[in-house]
Order: sequence, then structure tokens, then C-alpha cells
Amino acid sequence: MSAESTEHALSEETEGRDESAGSASSTAKVSAVSRLEEEGDIAADYLEELLDIADIDGDIDIEVRNGRTYISIVADEEVEGLEGLVGEDGEVLEALQELTRLAVLSATENRSRLVLDINGYRKERSGHLQKIAEDAAASVKETGKSVALEPMSAYERKIVHDAVADLGLVSESEGEGAGRHIVVSAN
Repeated sequence: MSAESTEHALSEETEGRDESAGSASSTAKVSAVSRLEEEGDIAADYLEELLDIADIDGDIDIEVRNGRTYISIVADEEVEGLEGLVGEDGEVLEALQELTRLAVLSATENRSRLVLDINGYRKERSGHLQKIAEDAAASVKETGKSVALEPMSAYERKIVHDAVADLGLVSESEGEGAGRHIVVSAN
């Protein structure tokens, strides 16, 4: 069960209980957050070693929010090596994220849903994905025909699904593996 769903389940269980029972719930939430912080520390150590081996400068920021650990590698100025760690269309970034998740799994024996970002690539890409969702929604509303989008990662599909839902339309993932893509429709 994810930390986010754990927190949600815990908040539902404690509704209507007395204050002492609520403090036990609070302890469970703190435990989930501390587990996510531990994931962040392990991931940061792994990534710092990687940056040292590759002789690339970058600062590592860790943030826990919405039941996930977010790790960012940033640099004050243009660092050539960091762009290489993003790769074309974020392919290297996705691979590094999976390797970092495996490092956390190896250390904790728990699967991680951490999100890795390098030099704000994901934030920039999120804006681009929002525009893709808006364009697809506009096309569906205008023509009434479904629109199939290009294949993208699970993380990116989640962003598009959320954006399409906010626009009042329906989206579904179709396909397998690297060909998995979203189809946006009116119903």
C-alpha cells in the first residue's frame, strides 16, 4: 500500500475516535513519512556517488509530498554533464530513476515510487504535457473523434490523464510496454 493511500486509510479510520486513538494514527503517519525520508536519503547517497564517479557537479534536493519522495539534481549554472543525464526525451532520466528505485529497494526491501528530476526537466515536460492534453481535448470537442497520443512513460501518462479529467473528458491507456499510449475521448 502506498504511503498516500496509507495516510488516507488512516485518516478514515480515525474519524470519530477519541484523541488518544488519533495520536496512534499520527504516529503511523509519521512512520510513513520517515520511511519516505529514508528513501530520499538512500537515493541521494546513490545519486551523489554516481555524480562523483561521472565527475559531474550538482546539488541534490529531497522533498516528501503527496506520499512520494521527490529527488532533484540541480546546478547553479549550465552543467554539461547534467543535460546528458536527462538524455533525449528524458530516456536517460527514466533509466536513472529506475536504477535509483532499485538502489532503494536493495537497501530497504520496499518498492519505491520516488520521482527523480534533473535541472527541472520534469517540470518543463509537465507544462508540455498539459498543452498536449489541452490540444487533444480541443480536437475531441471539435470533431467528436477520439485522439491517440504518442507513447509516454507511466509518470507522464498520469499527468496527461489528470489534465484530461480536469478538462471534463475521458482518457485511457492502451498498448503494451514502450508503445503504451493514451487515447482521449468524449465518453
